[in-house]
Amino acid sequence: MSETNPGNPGLFELERGTIQPIPEDQRYGSTKSLIAIWGGMNMTPLTVVTGATATTALGLPLSWAIIAILVGNLLGGIGMALHSAQGPRLGVPQMLQARGQFGTYGAVIIVLVATIMFIGFFASNLVVAAQSATAILPSVGNNAAIVIGVVASFIVAIFGYKLVRFVTAISTFIVGALVVFSFIALAFVPDWSAIFAKGHFSLVSFSSMVAIGIVWQLAYAPYVSDYSRYMPKYSGTSGAFWGTYIGCVVSTIVLMALGSLVGLASTNQDTMAGLNALDGVNLGTIVLLGFAIAAWTGNAVNAYCSCLCALTLVETFVMSWKPGLTARIWMTITLHVVGMLIAFAGATNFVNVFFNFLTILLYALIPWSAINLIDYYVIRHGDYEVSDFCTPDGGRYGRWNTGAMIVFAIGVLAQIPFLVTTFYTGAIATALHGVDIAWFVGLTVSIVGYVLLAKFAPHLCRIEPQAAAAQ
Repeated sequence: MSETNPGNPGLFELERGTIQPIPEDQRYGSTKSLIAIWGGMNMTPLTVVTGATATTALGLPLSWAIIAILVGNLLGGIGMALHSAQGPRLGVPQMLQARGQFGTYGAVIIVLVATIMFIGFFASNLVVAAQSATAILPSVGNNAAIVIGVVASFIVAIFGYKLVRFVTAISTFIVGALVVFSFIALAFVPDWSAIFAKGHFSLVSFSSMVAIGIVWQLAYAPYVSDYSRYMPKYSGTSGAFWGTYIGCVVSTIVLMALGSLVGLASTNQDTMAGLNALDGVNLGTIVLLGFAIAAWTGNAVNAYCSCLCALTLVETFVMSWKPGLTARIWMTITLHVVGMLIAFAGATNFVNVFFNFLTILLYALIPWSAINLIDYYVIRHGDYEVSDFCTPDGGRYGRWNTGAMIVFAIGVLAQIPFLVTTFYTGAIATALHGVDIAWFVGLTVSIVGYVLLAKFAPHLCRIEPQAAAAQ
């Protein structure tokens, strides 16, 4: 294995850069590559299983399940893609850029949340991929399948961006074809009238599935720039937005729709085992095997990005340290081991745990996303001094951004009365009979709060007077 050369490196050359800005002469990303990356990112059993919650756990009929999936992902995808469009302009990972709003130390909380989130997604993919593998090869065993997934992900992630991008793109085409075959096979399921008759509309269930779609997309927001940062600085912004939006939203909608259909058509509580049975012995085996392989290798996306987040976290407290190839290798090893142990522990009762995981993430990500997007697009118009992100004192952004942290805290707290979770339902949510609008409240409060603070107390947000006056 060799180290990367400047420019466009080979697939099996180790990426030396980590969280440092990508020089303009080393930008080789494209809109098509982003469509393939984010299309393949969702070509996993986890997406299918999440879609199945619409018709199983939430009990929606197929038509309303698909509408909820469409609404949630189409809306959430806008915010996610706007984050991606920041990558070409700044050339740094999203979590490093968060220092521009929160300050060097202030950004720690969202970097920590993002790191935990990515490790959670990594472990979740390991569990569901293992379920796919053991559904067709029960002799392999769940733990052995998890280990295989860890090894496959590590082999891809260790080389870095170029190989991760390539492998994920391949998944788009291979699994995409298998999904098409699955829909064709499901068209021959007997008694469609009975399937369409199942479930009943509930505003509570509908709003919950919309929220799942939104958080599914926004869960990618803290790391979309990790890939779009390789786009050309002055010509890649529009391509980064549309490449990410199309790839991520379309693939998610298609696979969640497949999951919602399988949830109604199958009597098996295990969604992937149900898909296997509905597809038939031969096709089902191929489909599940393809899903398992795609999840195993594509999981390198979560591993790669969680590594960048973890390195950003460590570097925050050791600013004289510039993480390079060696640091990335050791962090990648560490995170794979941690993810594997979580997958071993979380293999039972997985769907309920993951559902709660997604819900909790929503409440933390919404205020951060709102602050980041308003600061970038409305107040500073993308004008950041990137070098200050890496200085010990935070440069013009400081160690702490009091204003952003206050708004973030208010945005999180404002959602509590509207929370709808299995362990707590807020008072207002109860009065609304469980309708989930916490995400909307958090988004609105955070946007309004940050705009007002930036306008009337710009010093609290470390915003230059001319920028505050222009917004």
